[in-house]
Amino acid sequence: MGPGDPHIHVDDRVRRTGAAYRNLVVASVGSAPDAPTVVTTGCGLRVPYAMTSRRPESVTCLPCRDHAERERLRFAEHVERLGRLPGSPMAAGQATSAARWARDLATRYSSR
Repeated sequence: MGPGDPHIHVDDRVRRTGAAYRNLVVASVGSAPDAPTVVTTGCGLRVPYAMTSRRPESVTCLPCRDHAERERLRFAEHVERLGRLPGSPMAAGQATSAARWARDLATRYSSR
């Protein structure tokens, strides 16, 4: 993977990208952040943002797919733990649903 890299990658900040995250920032801060022009990917390369995707079916870089799968599985575990804590802001049923969603997405990223 070099300068003429034809692969579609995943931003290494898998959980901090996309419309939902952008809307959260806008709701919290009151202004929208600028989209980056170049990002670091899950495989460690720096590529134009346009060469990344959040859709698992579009990602062609296998190390990036593996990175996204690991991040989604880590997120699922984190959410499940959060749902079990006393006084959690997230109900157990919500945590279970969110973890299931993250695991389903991880499966879609799986290159196996």
